[in-house]
Amino acid sequence: MRLLLVEDQADTAEFVLKALREAGHAADCARDGKEGLFLATTEPYDAIILDRMLPKVDGLTVLRTLRASGIAVPVLILSALGELDDRVEGLRAGSDDYLVKPFSTIELLARLDAITRRQSPTGEPDNHMLRVADLELNRLSRVVKRGSRTIELQQREYQLLEYLMRHAGQVVTRTMLLESVWDYHFDPGTNVIDVHVSKLRAKIDHPGQPALLHTVRGAGYRLAAGVS
Repeated sequence: MRLLLVEDQADTAEFVLKALREAGHAADCARDGKEGLFLATTEPYDAIILDRMLPKVDGLTVLRTLRASGIAVPVLILSALGELDDRVEGLRAGSDDYLVKPFSTIELLARLDAITRRQSPTGEPDNHMLRVADLELNRLSRVVKRGSRTIELQQREYQLLEYLMRHAGQVVTRTMLLESVWDYHFDPGTNVIDVHVSKLRAKIDHPGQPALLHTVRGAGYRLAAGVS
């Protein structure tokens, strides 16, 4: 996706931009509300991440101006103002979601996925079956199959595969996997991800079958068909 971040705090902006770009998105950044409003009204974006407390023009004014102009791009508000009245005010101003600081990058990315999926006329609702080529994962029975072959997975392998399948076709970074599968918000300095990915690959990609689980050098991993 092409995203616009409107955030005046340098450390927060750097943190969010890094997470967005690691997830494979293109992201522009505006450091005040005036610049953010200009970019949002002159450039096409799939979603906007908007801080509330901005210099020059505050976030809610930016949002109300966009909506009054007929610009329906999904907007996720980021704010340290987390009281119920603050969140209600943000939603009533026209935001699609409201995330209170501090926040997890995994939650930020998930909320972005949710608000853009709701906007997409071709978006399909989440269900219990995940499929990539001939690989299937049933989230209710927790049965994994490739073609007619049933694949037995350990708990962590299953969680890893489910996450990769939810993000099929996208580059999934080590940071994303550490936060979502291992619930680490720091790098433990081990090769735990490489070991589990190697074990998972050996189970789903048998000789003679097209490879589905790919390493993207210097970036992370991608689960997809037809990728060399």
